[in-house]
Amino acid sequence: MYSRATRSIVVGVDGSPASDAAVRWAAQEATMHGVPIKLLNVVAPTLVSSAMAPNHTITQREEDRARQILNQARRIVEELAGEKRTEIHTKRQYAGVVPTLVDASIDAQMVVVGNSGRAFGREMLGSVSAGLLHHANCPVTVVPDPESARPGIRDDAPVLVGIDGSTASEAAAALAFDEASRRGVPLVVLLAWSDVGVFPILGMDWRTYRDEGAELLGERLAGWQERYPDVQVHRRLVCDVPERWLVDESKNAQLVVLGSGGRGGYAGMHLGSVPSAVVRSARVPVTVVRNACNETADREWIRRVWGWT
Repeated sequence: MYSRATRSIVVGVDGSPASDAAVRWAAQEATMHGVPIKLLNVVAPTLVSSAMAPNHTITQREEDRARQILNQARRIVEELAGEKRTEIHTKRQYAGVVPTLVDASIDAQMVVVGNSGRAFGREMLGSVSAGLLHHANCPVTVVPDPESARPGIRDDAPVLVGIDGSTASEAAAALAFDEASRRGVPLVVLLAWSDVGVFPILGMDWRTYRDEGAELLGERLAGWQERYPDVQVHRRLVCDVPERWLVDESKNAQLVVLGSGGRGGYAGMHLGSVPSAVVRSARVPVTVVRNACNETADREWIRRVWGWT
């Protein structure tokens, strides 16, 4: 089985419906993996609160609110866990939200947050979700809020994973096979062998690209299928914009898994457009596996951008 160190699943909680949805998903994930869950509430300093409670301390009102939020999240976990007694840790921190969650991701198995980004009738990617997807040191799962989530997701619905030729894609395949095996559901593997969004131009043999894509997909899956013989795999090889097909396929899935490898080479900015687009539009949880090769550069980047010291 694919092995991840026994670390806790960290959930960013703020008391919102999206946060509660994230706690529910994370509680089920923690129970399934047999790992602790850490509920983390971050109180971001403001000019008003800083004036009322100087020296980086928290006001009594903020303290009371944080306690209520953490207690509410704990109750959700305890109700879902039942007699399985999931180990629960809670923490309140007075700092910037994104830097704190990124810092927590260093020792986490996974970070889970709710996505409540919605404005003017359009799906948006919240600043916390976006920051984590760019900078976290472990897989990040973004859970849609109840209003935008697809109702009635079946327990036997498959896991969907997007594959390309990147290192992050290989890590995504590993995690996706593990998640499908633990759930006892099929795995749908999608590879888009062209991302131009139109049929290949005149003079370009599309069959060559199709065959190359099929060969790549076979290479990527061979080892994992041997390691997880219990997982039934369905392959999807398409010629189109990847995010379009991933969002469409997600309508029949319970979880989407993606790698964060992008085409840019800038530290802290190599997420790629596909994960961002899928997280914005999918109505099921999406897990993005970060490429850890630029961790040092990312830590310097987030210190500059988010003021993390």
